[in-house]
Amino acid sequence: MRRVILITGLLLGILGQSVYSENGRVVIQGSTTVLPIAQRCAEVFMKKHPQTDISVRGGGSGTGIAGLIDGICDIAISSREIKSNEIDKAREKGINPIAWVIAKDGIAVIVHPANPVKGLTLNQIKDIYSGKISNWKEVGGSNGRIVVVSRDSASGTYTCFQKLVMQKERVRPDALLQTSNATVVGVVKRTKGAIGYVGLGYLNGEVKVLSVEGIEPQEEMVSKGIYPLVRPLFIYTKGKPKGIVREFINFVLGEEGQKIVREEGFISVSSGGLTFSSPTEESKGEKN
Repeated sequence: MRRVILITGLLLGILGQSVYSENGRVVIQGSTTVLPIAQRCAEVFMKKHPQTDISVRGGGSGTGIAGLIDGICDIAISSREIKSNEIDKAREKGINPIAWVIAKDGIAVIVHPANPVKGLTLNQIKDIYSGKISNWKEVGGSNGRIVVVSRDSASGTYTCFQKLVMQKERVRPDALLQTSNATVVGVVKRTKGAIGYVGLGYLNGEVKVLSVEGIEPQEEMVSKGIYPLVRPLFIYTKGKPKGIVREFINFVLGEEGQKIVREEGFISVSSGGLTFSSPTEESKGEKN
């Protein structure tokens, strides 16, 4: 049976002194949504542990998971769950991927600040992104062409958007595909007719956030899973982590790391609300 182990606020117990591997060097790669959390946590962690060297880079959730499987990185950061074909590839190489839920996020739907539209339904968003709706006046806005901005297929945010909104419908072929949350915000704030979607940590006041089904992506609504577009954010490791990787995950899931999660605009896993599974008895006998 294929199984990915999901762990939320449960911290790894560390006994005795830390044992750093590979001269304290760790490479983290993946989701641009999770990137700000990983970068801040790495900076603070390295100040506390000067003998460590943590490199953090983006590229998308798919890139991070592929890097973990191929041995390019030690930790993959992802804004989506690992896919079954990725699990197959990992198992073929003797890797047992384990997921750690480090934060909660809401996918925010954004438009240009001058857009008079205040909110959309899930069906309206789907129809806009599939091309069935192409003018803002069809959803209560001003007469004008809708410019659709989307993430590319390597993005975990794209994958979640496809699952939660599109439901097997394809994004219109003329959509402007972007490689990061930041570039989506950049295009939308410069383009009056644009619509896009990003993680909560990328909302900066330069774009307008729409309600979805009448619900705004506020902390309480996301934490309790009331907002329609909610997802967990992950760290993936090769089996049960050891040494510096283990300590780093402990830091991220600890009080200081979760404070960073909140400061970066995301929802702490200690905030309650969404529930994720803990390690199963079956996993105890698996090889790492």
